[in-house]
Amino acid sequence: MRAVMVASLMVLAGVGEVAGQTASCDRACLESWLDRYLEAFVAHAPARLQLGRDVRFTENGQRLEPGDGAWRTVTGKGSYALKLADVERGQAALMGTIREADTPTIFVLRLKVANRQITEIETLVIRNQMAAENLDRVGQPRRTWYEAVPVANRLSRAELVRIANMYFSGIELNDGRGAYPISRTCARLENGSVTAGDPALVLGDAVQPSGRGPRTTCLEQFESGMFHYVTRIRDRRFVLVDPERGLAFAFAFFDNGSGDARNVTLRDGRRVLSGPSVPWTWQIAEVFKIERGEIGPVESVLHQVPYGMGSGWSSWEDAMSGRARW
Repeated sequence: MRAVMVASLMVLAGVGEVAGQTASCDRACLESWLDRYLEAFVAHAPARLQLGRDVRFTENGQRLEPGDGAWRTVTGKGSYALKLADVERGQAALMGTIREADTPTIFVLRLKVANRQITEIETLVIRNQMAAENLDRVGQPRRTWYEAVPVANRLSRAELVRIANMYFSGIELNDGRGAYPISRTCARLENGSVTAGDPALVLGDAVQPSGRGPRTTCLEQFESGMFHYVTRIRDRRFVLVDPERGLAFAFAFFDNGSGDARNVTLRDGRRVLSGPSVPWTWQIAEVFKIERGEIGPVESVLHQVPYGMGSGWSSWEDAMSGRARW
């Protein structure tokens, strides 16, 4: 009886309501926060958002005040929007397009929501007009991103991260002889273009944005050793994991050290010169769908940044580390 009375008093005082708000922010709730953010963003009105007192905001790895950066230059929404949610940890993410100074631009948004307030905002503004136009032509994300995995086949959060991280390690250590838990039907959409697998698996009847596209599968690419020029994949932050849909979403940096790393020996023995002629880094956001222990659909957006750059969310030690964090 006493417990009931205390609970009632907490509700009257607002304490119970706050606790309930956190628990009640389901998938639809989290996705609605993405929509609200975009509305405020396009209106150049951060005051419309319910921001936590100590909210942290970064754009392309730089810490800013909400309202700064692309908040000043955004001019509209684009037509592509893949929305993801991690109900257990109150995380929501968007991979989509906007208009910045009326130019098609790729936009990635991660929000952490607690007690009906935004406490973390992480954004990538990828100013690659062609890639953004490609995504806009794709139009709708693949249906599989929204399909639930059968309950009997669902994996734990830790297992989803472990398998997705093998993709990163497979690229970093790529000699064509590693363990690659990749489905033969894997298809990768990268900056709006199909860069591995059958375009029909990604685009259906839609026109391939940059032509017919490759037929080499994800697994064949890994088994060839073609990624050997990527010298390090670091700051692997799996910020959103969704066991219901079998998804793992990560931010990471792909370092291209150049120099001798450009001399690649493929698994078939051929020697090729590959990769950039000077050191630089890809800043990347990537989502994987995993079923029956294998990576199927992959979608990523990325842009070139200074070599060794950090995310703004990690210590220097973690930013240089290749271990998976989640």
